[in-house]
Amino acid sequence: MNARERLVRTLNFRKCSDRLPMVEWAAWWDLTMDRWKTEGLDQDLSWDDSLAYFALDPLILIGTGGGPGANTPPEISRTVSDEASYEALRPYLFTEAGIEESLRQARRLKAGHERGDFSIRVWLDGYFWFPRSQMGIEQHMLAFYDQPELMHRMNRDLAEYNNRVIRAICSVLTPDMVGFAEDMSYNHGPMLSREFFDEFLLPYYQRTVPVIKGLGVKALVDTDGDVTTMIPWLLRAGIEGVYPLERQAGVDIAKLRAAFPQLIMMGGYDKLVMSQGEGPMRAEFERLLPVMRSGGYIPSVDHQTPPEVSLENFKIYVRLFREYCERAVQ
Repeated sequence: MNARERLVRTLNFRKCSDRLPMVEWAAWWDLTMDRWKTEGLDQDLSWDDSLAYFALDPLILIGTGGGPGANTPPEISRTVSDEASYEALRPYLFTEAGIEESLRQARRLKAGHERGDFSIRVWLDGYFWFPRSQMGIEQHMLAFYDQPELMHRMNRDLAEYNNRVIRAICSVLTPDMVGFAEDMSYNHGPMLSREFFDEFLLPYYQRTVPVIKGLGVKALVDTDGDVTTMIPWLLRAGIEGVYPLERQAGVDIAKLRAAFPQLIMMGGYDKLVMSQGEGPMRAEFERLLPVMRSGGYIPSVDHQTPPEVSLENFKIYVRLFREYCERAVQ
């Protein structure tokens, strides 16, 4: 099977004939690569070539950023503090140039995607992530209380843009998944209440997720930390899956599979064991193996291999990764 077939079959809870996809969607820190290059990795190895070097299945990202473009004049503040500042910045958000850049990426990737050389993940700014990116963390949290109309206006504009850009990309190719960038949970759970989720995020997911799914694309959310409490909220919004499922935040993918049998999951492998040698790494794969066999789960490091992991240990990880991805379909 080719790389794309493995990913698509897994996303649809269908069995692969040879192994599960070996995807590292957020593979490693730059500092990790810097370390590996002191340990024998080719100094000139590119990102794409590094995936091939480790024989990983590529999952290529198409970006769609609706944030301020490079043409934003220096006199225009890039920080939204009120309606007036948003009004001033608004002409430089959600631009046609941004959509054209996404189309350029799609056209460049079309032939390889159709051959099955790689899968494609589209990045969409989410309805928690985007206002926070424009306002800053503190201002954003206060805005739920103090500036509700501004929050709704920003997310209405974002929802319209997200629909435009995903339709544009799908006029060229059909990506395999969309990941809404959110990061709205931390190691103790959600950063907002269910009531605020329902008021400020849910209406905009309900405007965009049906469009995405109607185009034949899986809709997932990327949120760090412990997402467990939020999963029913996301399912009500039409979201089909979550990642990266960080183990150190207490996420237990076996419990998630039991509670939500049709939830697509990606990530979940505890990166903190990767510096400890083969025994702990194998034990972690044993923990994940029943879920790997259940379908709908793409195993991968739960958010970038850190620089504490030596090149030798990462090679051990990749060897075990392949072994368990093969065992999962037997």
